[in-house]
Amino acid sequence: MMHMATNKINTINYQISILVVINILVFEIFFMHIAYAVLERFEHPIKADGSLSVLVIGDWGRKGQYNQSKLAYQMGITAEKIDVDFVISTGDNFYPSGLTNVYDPAFDQSFTNVYTAPSLQKQWYSVLGNHDYRGDALAQLSPILKHKDSKWLCLKSFILNTALGESRAKWKIVVGHHTIKSVGIHGDTQELVQKVLPILQANDVDLYINGHDHCLEHISSSDSSIQFLTSGGGSKAWRGGYNWMPNSEEMKFYYDGQGFMTLQITQTDIDIRFYDISGKILHKWSASKSLLSTF
Repeated sequence: MMHMATNKINTINYQISILVVINILVFEIFFMHIAYAVLERFEHPIKADGSLSVLVIGDWGRKGQYNQSKLAYQMGITAEKIDVDFVISTGDNFYPSGLTNVYDPAFDQSFTNVYTAPSLQKQWYSVLGNHDYRGDALAQLSPILKHKDSKWLCLKSFILNTALGESRAKWKIVVGHHTIKSVGIHGDTQELVQKVLPILQANDVDLYINGHDHCLEHISSSDSSIQFLTSGGGSKAWRGGYNWMPNSEEMKFYYDGQGFMTLQITQTDIDIRFYDISGKILHKWSASKSLLSTF
């Protein structure tokens, strides 16, 4: 089973152009899904200059409470400034226990009525978190919600494919809910460290982006080029749990409060920024690759 899944991931990653979005939470279902079927693929247009701007938020759905609405306001300002193309949600979309069904008023109260800025009326690509599975997870996957709010799209696993890299990806980005490396209260998810991290390393993934810990953080890797990025500060935060040695070279940034992250991507460069609730840039990181380089 594991061998088949690894080979399939290898094939898929070499076909994508810019972004892979998966829900690692349902680990066994995830591997069965890609071992026996082709992941649904989406294409998203890029800007005329070949760039792409993305906003990432996680752990947010609290009916506007715990500063969710205040952060949403700032997200709208930042999204307008960078002309965001789409938004990624890293899961735990509705607290405390997901949605009860497709007609649950929490969908409007926590999503449609909160993220009202014109700049945020773009496609949202969402994965499921552990709190989403406490309710009716299938409700979030239902096309009925997309009919209610056209910007909503949530699947168990899917590929987002753009025109940036044709068949061989310049940048490989994997998004899930659970952490692989984190200094927050949940810490590392050992099952993912043991079973998923080797697959990411073998396939030259550049970024692993997650939520779950209600903080913002950036951790590098001592044995690969993968950057581990947490954007889980969408509402309730300030939970503590920092458990990293202060002299660690891998620990690049940690912030325990509310905030979000942006990615600005071209064929040769990627720029990452973390913002707090006032719009202040807390941390930056960038990387470049040769236009001629391929995987």
